[in-house]
Amino acid sequence: MRFRAAVLRSNETPFAIEEVVLSTGPAAGEILVEIAGCGMCRTDLAVRRSAGRTPLPAVLGHEGAGVVVASGDGPDGAIGVGDHVVLSFDSCGDCRNCRGAAPAYCDSFASLNLFGGREEGASRLTDAVGGALAFRWFGQSSFAEYALVPARNAVRVDPALPLELLGPLGCGALTGAGAVLNTFRAGPGDTLVVLGAGAVGLAAVMAATAAGVRTVAVDRHPGRLDLAERYGAVPLPATTAGLDERIRRRTDGGAQYALDTTASAPLINDTLRALRPTGTLGLVARLHTALPLEPGTLDGGRSIRHICEGDAVPELLIPRLIGLWQAGRFPFDQLIRTYPLADINEAERDCDAGRVIKPVLLPERRDR
Repeated sequence: MRFRAAVLRSNETPFAIEEVVLSTGPAAGEILVEIAGCGMCRTDLAVRRSAGRTPLPAVLGHEGAGVVVASGDGPDGAIGVGDHVVLSFDSCGDCRNCRGAAPAYCDSFASLNLFGGREEGASRLTDAVGGALAFRWFGQSSFAEYALVPARNAVRVDPALPLELLGPLGCGALTGAGAVLNTFRAGPGDTLVVLGAGAVGLAAVMAATAAGVRTVAVDRHPGRLDLAERYGAVPLPATTAGLDERIRRRTDGGAQYALDTTASAPLINDTLRALRPTGTLGLVARLHTALPLEPGTLDGGRSIRHICEGDAVPELLIPRLIGLWQAGRFPFDQLIRTYPLADINEAERDCDAGRVIKPVLLPERRDR
């Protein structure tokens, strides 16, 4: 079948909307999804800065949602034709961590999600002249009209919901909210610092507010601090000195938890010093250089750890977030601005410039 997709051919060139060719339909364990909407995540844009890690040319996109139009497992599959689904990250399902309900730490996570996807049938997606395209970015490659994905990636949702807006629940919102609800298991009486009030940080703020957690949000952009305050956090500018002391004053002597979405070493060190004894700081932003920890930052049993995909089992957390959203307690949709898929380069520019928190790309519907 032929359809349109946004193809990234090199780290320096813009996305190009091209006709691509899928040579085979879904095999056993796979589904073909007509994409209703796909969020743009910072991880997609980071491909430009990670030369060699992701094979190019590629179709990116990993916050897709859509309708199943074909299934390799026939009518008895767990997910069938006509189901509305939110897509999340890929995992093998067989390693110790997958069997232990920790698919974000799958032994094959990097190869399945970051390096072009599953090796079998790697040339099943080509451009119009037969050139192979990497098409399993995070198991999806959903900057496209269709995505061929492992059924394991998909979470069935109520068809009455606005499907085109739900894709960010598969990664960005899942990561921020999952860090609060799964990793920290924070609740009433706990205190949390969120470094960076972008899409992931604001999802963490929303989840913390829903869980009764007192939250401080740190950012250098006044507009984003205003959003964080709207969603329940105490705003704290990141541009002035004495951040550790200012955090302690606003958290009754120190926070129990902190979530970093910035990869800023000074902010991380200041916040570690502001944690209570035995407090934990979680990292979700990719570090591109060594992280120097200053003396004393880990005193008192404080700890620092990386958090992948909010420690989530998507089929458990995504319905939970939808329930909170329906109850008015997780308004992630207020962060979204939609763009036609054809305007993907405008969406990228707006995202880089901070003019939008969460772009969502909408493929044009065509008669086929």
